[in-house]
Amino acid sequence: MDELRERIERSWTADEVDRDAVDAVIDALDEGRLRVAEKIDGAWFTHQWIKRAILLYFRVAEMRLGRYGDYVYHDKIPLKTRMVEQGIRVVPPGTIRFGAFLERGCIVMPGYVNIGAYVGAGSMVDTWATVGSCAQIGRGVHLSGGVGIGGVLEPPGARPVIVEDGAFVGSRCILVEGLLVEEEAVIAAGTTITASTPIIDVTGPEEVVYKGRVPARSVVIPGTRPKRFPAGEYRLPCALIIGRRSESTDRKTSLNQVLREFSLAV
Repeated sequence: MDELRERIERSWTADEVDRDAVDAVIDALDEGRLRVAEKIDGAWFTHQWIKRAILLYFRVAEMRLGRYGDYVYHDKIPLKTRMVEQGIRVVPPGTIRFGAFLERGCIVMPGYVNIGAYVGAGSMVDTWATVGSCAQIGRGVHLSGGVGIGGVLEPPGARPVIVEDGAFVGSRCILVEGLLVEEEAVIAAGTTITASTPIIDVTGPEEVVYKGRVPARSVVIPGTRPKRFPAGEYRLPCALIIGRRSESTDRKTSLNQVLREFSLAV
């Protein structure tokens, strides 16, 4: 891919876009041969040049009227069609944009998966859940109804939202701004976490504060903490780590135990 990367980088600064190179990148994303971010030696790395190719695609693609059966749309990006070959299930009116890749066994209820996103095998995008541009969702993840996974296209070097293998994200959660949710974490319903949201571990004698990262197997609920302003003291949102999901080879059993033990809303 070195030659393709060089062509994209030249297009990024040139007056004329190499459309063939851009199309090749988007096609590779759609087939899973490329992905915007990947874990290398235990750390996530974002491929800036691939995000630039997506931004260039928006620049050069033409608006057009499209149709899938009775469904009519007007947009620059077509819908994904390689669902049978890739072994994924999409329940109408679930929508996957071209340039997103889902591994075999994924299910998309009437939700939405945007360009550049990657969803691991056996994961569920439940009803009205959205997976934003370039988001990376691991294997065996459940995104419950109404979950909002934010898209991160700009700046190109910024990390997308990442939810690692085996995580459970409860209904109406909002995860944005390049948040990393590590393996097998459980996020209770209604939790909103941004890059600046304090994620506070309250399980020990003193709080431990994280930002931008939910540690592996954490059990997280929405919370508030006081902050003083000139006009008075107000309570600002935060997220609280109230426990740890036990390590188990049977993840479903472990998850059910967590939900019962902590009386979590899902």
